[in-house]
Amino acid sequence: MKRVLAAVLVVAGLTAGAVMASVEDEIRARISPVGEVCLQGEECGEAAAATETASSGPRSGSEVYDAVCMACHTTGAAGAPVIGDADAWAPRIDKGLETLVSHAINGFNAMPAKGGCSSCPDEEIQASVEYMVEQSQ
Repeated sequence: MKRVLAAVLVVAGLTAGAVMASVEDEIRARISPVGEVCLQGEECGEAAAATETASSGPRSGSEVYDAVCMACHTTGAAGAPVIGDADAWAPRIDKGLETLVSHAINGFNAMPAKGGCSSCPDEEIQASVEYMVEQSQ
């Protein structure tokens, strides 16, 4: 009888161990990380897909206008001269392109520096100013 009881306990112990191992595997799977942090310069396996495609050069004035300047210069928000309004642009154009570009890059009145696009290079801001001037003469 002792042998049967010992055999039953051994089988029960093995079954309980297998069940516990299965439960532990399920728990590990549920709490496993969904990603990892990879710092620039570290080897981290496969690289993440780029969110932006590499630019072949600076954007055109119309592209920068559409992306950055349009919000204010289409509606006249905060006193911005509306693109195409020759009367509103004439006194500004009379100050010269260099002054207009300087105001756009450094900010002027209610307009923040670079129209709020801190990642835009100066040449793109200049191209957008030239575009707006061309459209507003």
